[in-house]
Amino acid sequence: MKQPQDAPLAFQEAWNSHDMRSLGALFHEDATFVNRFGHYVRGIDEIIELHAPIHATIYSDSTLDNELIDAVPVGDDVAVIHFWSRLSAGAAHPAGPHAVDTLILAVLVRQAEEWRIKALENVTLTNPRSGEPVLRGD
Repeated sequence: MKQPQDAPLAFQEAWNSHDMRSLGALFHEDATFVNRFGHYVRGIDEIIELHAPIHATIYSDSTLDNELIDAVPVGDDVAVIHFWSRLSAGAAHPAGPHAVDTLILAVLVRQAEEWRIKALENVTLTNPRSGEPVLRGD
């Protein structure tokens, strides 16, 4: 990634190709990742291990559509970004086709003129009264 703003599209493309090595390449070697269920992992290998089984099964026909909200520089080589992410699960998912919206926060660091994700957290949009997932715009 040449700039922090590239992260949402790069993440989307890696997810949609279901190539978890490409997904892992977006991250710093000791990056942390918290998925939308609160599962925490550290390091590229663990990030790949978290995602590979679901991309071979329930998310094998899923797609992401990401939209950058903002990119805030923290210094010359650090930035914080937020982006919306809509996961569209397909027929491979046990619940059948459906969509889930999440808000992603990522901290990126520049490393040898390339930006890498150092930390990423993903939060599912939910109704605070019921806990039921909601979609943006509903």
